[in-house]
Amino acid sequence: MTGITFAPLVPLPLIAILGAIGLALVIYGIAKRARGALLRALPIAALLVVLAEPKLVSENQQPLKDIAVVVVDDSDSQKLGQREARAAKAVEKITADLAAAGDIEVRTIRAGRNDQTGGQDGTRLFGALTAEMNDIPKQRLAGVIVITDGQVHDALPPDQAKQIEAPYLNAPLHILLTGERKEVDRRIRIENAPDFGLVGKDAMVRLTVEDTTVPRGTRVPVTIKRNEGQPQQIMLAAGESAEVPMAIENAGGNVFEVAVNHTPDELSSVNNRAIVSINGVRDRLRVLLVSGQPHVGERAWRNLLKSDPNVDLVHFTILRPLNKDDGTPLNELSLITFPIRELFEEQINEFDLMIFDRYNQPGLIPQQFMANIARYIENGGALLLTVGPEFAENYSLFGSQLQRLLPAEPSGRVFAGSFRPQLSPIGRRHPVTAGLTNGGAEGQTQSEATWGRWLRHIQVVPEKGNAVMTGQDNEPLLILDRVGKGRIALLLSDTIWLWGKGFDGGGPQTELMRRTAHWLMKEPELEEESLTARAETEGLTVTRRSLAENEMPVTVTRPNGSEETVIPKYVADGKFVAQMPVGEPGVYRLSDGLNTTLTAVGSPNPLETYDVVSTEEKLAPLAAAANGGVYWLEDATAPTIRRITSTRVAHGASWMGLMSNEQYLVTGLNQTPLAPLALLLLAVMAGAMLAWWREGR
Repeated sequence: MTGITFAPLVPLPLIAILGAIGLALVIYGIAKRARGALLRALPIAALLVVLAEPKLVSENQQPLKDIAVVVVDDSDSQKLGQREARAAKAVEKITADLAAAGDIEVRTIRAGRNDQTGGQDGTRLFGALTAEMNDIPKQRLAGVIVITDGQVHDALPPDQAKQIEAPYLNAPLHILLTGERKEVDRRIRIENAPDFGLVGKDAMVRLTVEDTTVPRGTRVPVTIKRNEGQPQQIMLAAGESAEVPMAIENAGGNVFEVAVNHTPDELSSVNNRAIVSINGVRDRLRVLLVSGQPHVGERAWRNLLKSDPNVDLVHFTILRPLNKDDGTPLNELSLITFPIRELFEEQINEFDLMIFDRYNQPGLIPQQFMANIARYIENGGALLLTVGPEFAENYSLFGSQLQRLLPAEPSGRVFAGSFRPQLSPIGRRHPVTAGLTNGGAEGQTQSEATWGRWLRHIQVVPEKGNAVMTGQDNEPLLILDRVGKGRIALLLSDTIWLWGKGFDGGGPQTELMRRTAHWLMKEPELEEESLTARAETEGLTVTRRSLAENEMPVTVTRPNGSEETVIPKYVADGKFVAQMPVGEPGVYRLSDGLNTTLTAVGSPNPLETYDVVSTEEKLAPLAAAANGGVYWLEDATAPTIRRITSTRVAHGASWMGLMSNEQYLVTGLNQTPLAPLALLLLAVMAGAMLAWWREGR
C-alpha cells in the first residue's frame, strides 16, 4: 500500500503563509504585465516543496486469519438418541474443512455441562460464548457455529441481544441441531408447591402433564406416592394445569413422587416423574396433662410444655378424688368439676399427647372412657405415664382397660433408696436417650460421670417395649413401646424433678423430657429405625439408624435405574454411616429392606431434563438476526462452508457462510523522498535564471 506524507522543515502554517505571499506576488506581476512573472512561480514552488519535504510511504503488511467459534453442547440432554454421535461428526467435519482453508482460526468451546448446578439452571451456552468472544477482535470474527439440540436456557431474544450489543451478532450465527424433527415425549411439571404444610391437612400442589403424543385435554393417569407408601392414581388433562391435594401426615419431610407412565417411542423417561418435598409442621400441639395428686414434681412437665409457644396445654390436677370424704358439702367446694366426658369422649382425638402424672384408678375416670383412651392410642395417639408409688397399688392404671397396652406389669415393690439412672445398651442407641450429656468427662457417658441420683423407683415386670434407661439394680426405669399406630412411654419414677433442682449434680432433665414427648408425637428425627441420605460436596452421605448392632447393606438406585450396594459402618449412638460418590443429578432411592427413602442430588426436578425434545424455536430468531441459518443434522453430517463478504447472503439450503474480513497486521513502513533536494535546488536556480533572462529581453 502506497501513500504520500510530509516531513516539513518549518511549521506548516509558515509554509502556507510563504506560499500565499508567493502566489500574491505572481498574481501582482501578471496584473502589471511584468515580464517573467509566471517564470517566477517555478522557483517559489520549488522552494515550498523543499520546505514541505514530501515522501512516498509504503507499508509492509502481514495477513491475519479470521476466527470462527464452534460451540458444542455437552449437556445431559445431548446424550439422548444419536445426538452425541451427530455432534461429534459435525465437529470433526467443520474442523477439517476450516483447517483445509488455511486462512481461518477455529476456537472450539464445550459448554452446557451442569455438574455443579445439577441441571437446575438448564443448558447455558451463550454465557460461555460471550466470555470467549471477549478476547476476539470484532473485525476478525468470521462467524459462530452452535451445535446443540436447541434446548438452550440462556439465549436472549434478538431485541434484548441487540440492546446489550451481544458480540455473537457481529457475524453470521449458524445453528446445527442434533435431534430429530419428529421426537415425542411425555413429561410432568411441578408448577407450584409449598415448602411447608400443616400436619393433618392437605397441601395444594399445581401440576401439569405435557404429552406431545395426544391432543390437549386428553385424560392421562398420574400416580402419586408419599414416602414410598401406597400409590394413589388420579387423572389429569394433558396440557392443563391442575391443583392436586397432597396429605401431610407427619412432621418433618413428606416426599411425594409424582409419575406418569412411559409411552412407546418416548425420547426419555427421566422427566416422567417429579419429586415434591414438603416439610410438615404442626399448627398447634394439644397436650392433656392429668396430675392424679399434687406433688413436688408436678410442675416439671407443666413447665416444659408451657415453655413451648406451639403447645396448647390443658392441665388438670385432681385435688379431691371420689374416695375422699371429709364431710364438706358439695355446694361449699370451690373446685372445678373434672370434665370427663368432654375430654375422653368428645375431644379425645384432638389431643396429640396425653400425660398421666401419678394418676391412680379410684373410679374417677369410668372404664368406658378408659376404653376410649385405649382406642385413641391404637389409632395413632400418644400416652406418657410418669408413675409413683400408686402404680404399685391395687387401683393403678394397670388394672384399667389400658392393661393390654402397657409394656410392663407392676410387681408391687417400690425401691425407696437413692439410685443413679443409667442408659441401657439399647438406650445408648435409641435416639431418645443416645448422646445425652451433662458435662461428662471425655470418653465417659453422662450416667457414668455426672448424673445426679433419684430417690424412688417402681419395680415392674417388663413384657414388651424397649427399656432405654435403668435404675435400681438395673431394673427398667424408662420403657418406650409402640402400640398399633400409637406409642406409649412409661417412666417408673416421680423424682426426675431432682435433676432440674441440681440435686447431686443434676442431669439432662429438660432434654430427656423433650425427646420423650417428641418421640411420642412421632418426630421424624427421633425414629429408632430410619434411613436417610444427604447430598454433600464429596457425594452422598447415607445414614442408617437402628437399635440392632449388625450392619446391613443399603441398595441405592440411581436416576438412570442402575443399582449399587453400600454397607454403612457403625459410628456411634446407633448410627451407621457410609459415603458414596454420585455422578449425575436426580432422584436417588435407598432401601435397606425395612426402610425406603428418596433424596435429590442437585435439583429434584432439574430444568435440564424436563424438556428434552429438539427444537429450533429458541435459537432460530437469533440466527435470523445474525444473518445465519438453522440446519438439522439428521439431514446430513454438516453443511459445507463458504467464505463471503458482508454484503452477501450468509446461508443456503446446504451451505453456511463465514465472513472474509481481510484484516492484516502492519509490520513496517518504507519512506522514499518524492524529489531529491539537489533536483529541487536546481529547479529553484533554473527558474530564477529564466525569470532574469525573460526580464532582460
